[in-house]
Amino acid sequence: MDKPTQTAHARSVRSFVTRAGRLTAAQQRALVELWPKFGVAFEAQPLDLDALFGRRAPRVMEIGFGNGDHLAALAKAHPQCDYLGVEVHRPGVGRLLLGIEAQELTNLRIICHDAVAVLEQQIPQRSLDEVLILFPDPWPKKRHHKRRLIQAPFVALLADRLKTGGVLRLATDWQPYAEQMLEVLDAALPLANVAAHERFMPRPAQRAPTRFELRGERLGHAVWDLAYRLI
Repeated sequence: MDKPTQTAHARSVRSFVTRAGRLTAAQQRALVELWPKFGVAFEAQPLDLDALFGRRAPRVMEIGFGNGDHLAALAKAHPQCDYLGVEVHRPGVGRLLLGIEAQELTNLRIICHDAVAVLEQQIPQRSLDEVLILFPDPWPKKRHHKRRLIQAPFVALLADRLKTGGVLRLATDWQPYAEQMLEVLDAALPLANVAAHERFMPRPAQRAPTRFELRGERLGHAVWDLAYRLI
């Protein structure tokens, strides 16, 4: 039986710290019983996404989906699209599996592995219509900036996996990281800023506030949304 894999991609600098976390009994049950149906084992070869979902449809990937509530809501609201979530933390994977079961979702699959390795080795070129990266770790200390996910090589990898016309959507509640995102993405020539004035944009109507966003609002944090289209 395939189980969610632990991150094993050999990179000197990671954008995350693997936390064991505490699995509830329900999440543990989901990892045993529901993973074989909705989980995708990491393998160093491209996925056949049409075979995985049993159809050809617009494909959306969310990187670092946290507890999965936002991704499940999207899949429920847009049954005409297929969704692929990537997350390294098992409690979040277990929670989303429970959400898939409870809402009877058929258009959502999960990979429990390092998103960089998944994109490099498992996602075919020009196969994604949209990529979501919402509230990635800002690594606020200067000595940790090298750990930030949004760096030029990663953005180039994302652009290679997007279809022409596909959109990369990001959000952060950390303004210095938002400014770095803007600088990195503006320098990625295949990508064009969707915002009218080529800065930030309002939160898209289809994106419900995440728990991180709601927490930030309670603390008085602003939120910066970005969207870039592959041209």
